[in-house]
Amino acid sequence: MAPGEDALKSLVDMADTTFVRLADYSSDFEYDLRYATENNFLKAKVYNCAECYTRAKTAKALIKANNDFIEQGYKIKFYDCYRPNSVQYKMWEIVPNPQYVANPVKGSIHNKGGAVDITLVTLRGDELDMGTDFDFFGKKAYHDNMDLPKEILKNRKVLKETMEKYGFWSVRTEWWHYNLSSASNDRIADFKWECN
Repeated sequence: MAPGEDALKSLVDMADTTFVRLADYSSDFEYDLRYATENNFLKAKVYNCAECYTRAKTAKALIKANNDFIEQGYKIKFYDCYRPNSVQYKMWEIVPNPQYVANPVKGSIHNKGGAVDITLVTLRGDELDMGTDFDFFGKKAYHDNMDLPKEILKNRKVLKETMEKYGFWSVRTEWWHYNLSSASNDRIADFKWECN
């Protein structure tokens, strides 16, 4: 361990539903948390600071998936992770359309700490071409759109098949969105992280 580098924490014996900051448990992920910036489809910053939290069981599955990706020469880059329900309300105020933002009254699996928006990068940090940017709403982002260059289809296939191997399922219309199957029945939460 390099001087000044904090030791990673362990998820062993942690309750599945505990919220954890992913960076405390693995240093092998990349982050571009778009909702902490204005570089998103809302054109608004809705998080006070860029942090990626999930439930512990989601973190365990993500670390396993990422270890698999690393063996393939890639790693996960996060666009969004757990989203407090109060932030879901902020998003709904900006775009009150269930086609783009889940109604905060019902909430989304992001509000349960079981969904992530991700892409893949090379081990050097270069993003793989997925055909569209994150939060592109249109047919070009659909998993079942096969009318794309071979390289893009291959990249999406690697992402989807590897994530599915570790208990995640995809959303047909968003190549970047993955839900942990076992998180579907968790409660909507409004846990908020500290910004330093």
